[in-house]
Amino acid sequence: MFIQGDLQAVFDALYTIGAIDPVLSMDWEAINAEMSKNPKHVHHVCQSVNACRGNKDQLVSTLNSFDKKSLYFVALEVAREFSEFQARKELH
Repeated sequence: MFIQGDLQAVFDALYTIGAIDPVLSMDWEAINAEMSKNPKHVHHVCQSVNACRGNKDQLVSTLNSFDKKSLYFVALEVAREFSEFQARKELH
């Protein structure tokens, strides 16, 4: 499951609620392993984020309703998708 729409809006909402800095200092491999063990949860979290359709206020509200693990999943997914986008962009 991918985050659809404006990744920058999702990143900005994550930053607004203070979810970015903690993730930067975490072991991303551990978060990724946890995500792999919980694909249904990751799918549900991504669906909830996608339902906001880039509306920052709605994103902030939705993200504030998540537990920390769900926030970490969203933050890592945003980072992964930004990275993949940059890699594709550099190939062309």
